[in-house]
Amino acid sequence: MKSKLRNSLHNNKFVFTAETSPPDSGNKDIVINQVKCLENLADAVNVTDGAGAKSHMSALATAAILAQNGIEPVLQFTTRDRNRIAIQGDLLGGWALNIPNILCLYGDEVKGGDQPETKEVRDLDTISLLKTAHDIKINKSYPSGRKIDDAPDFFIGGADTPFEVKDDFDGANLRIKINSGVEFFQTQYAFDETILKNYMLTLNKLGITQKAYFIIGLGIIKSAKSAKWMNKNLFGINIPEKIINRIENSNDEKLEGIKICIELIEKYKLISGVNGIHLMGYKQEQDIASVISNFK
Repeated sequence: MKSKLRNSLHNNKFVFTAETSPPDSGNKDIVINQVKCLENLADAVNVTDGAGAKSHMSALATAAILAQNGIEPVLQFTTRDRNRIAIQGDLLGGWALNIPNILCLYGDEVKGGDQPETKEVRDLDTISLLKTAHDIKINKSYPSGRKIDDAPDFFIGGADTPFEVKDDFDGANLRIKINSGVEFFQTQYAFDETILKNYMLTLNKLGITQKAYFIIGLGIIKSAKSAKWMNKNLFGINIPEKIINRIENSNDEKLEGIKICIELIEKYKLISGVNGIHLMGYKQEQDIASVISNFK
């Protein structure tokens, strides 16, 4: 089994990844109904792992259901809930269930969830998680040295956040992740075209975009109110005032948000070093599919 997402990027295809959240249900049909609109549109679909530090259907099970139904998953792994033994087991289990792509993340802190008394595990930090997946892949053994038969060939991803770079920016954090095994980055929402252009220009000059693929995060802004909330509450988000005003002054705020998303994708496709778009939004699979269909 090989990652089709990796193959598409390797062949210079501009990719589209989407995101789905496991349901609060034990019914696999709910998962299928959520994501079937993305079939043959998204190159891969991310499955969030305990988003919001809340319990949902297992991300591993959800990703397996996607794979069984012809949609290539990107399984998100956080450091919050499992120790290294459980993580290693889930890495192998995911590969056995036809899940070729993983995204290694820190994960939301439990104090923001609905069970704040929960004990976080954090046995591995994000870099250690990346190294564990990479070492299993390359060395074909556990960190203890025990050999692994039929070792996974993961396509390993990491997170990034485009920001307004200063002259002393050297991309050290990105290099650390790449040296730990990252082959592709999916970024936080990037709604500011100028910031993204300058950020990618710097990464190009530093040679970082030659070492990993960059899939830029976008989403459909449903209303001016939600845009203002995102700016205030989500780390690394900068929705320009002109976009908020445009949505606020429109006749249909959600439709305007869709138009803006499509326009930004058209612009981002022209930026050197941008290899694709990652479309996010809670329970927005259908709207995301409608956006991607404009480019197919």
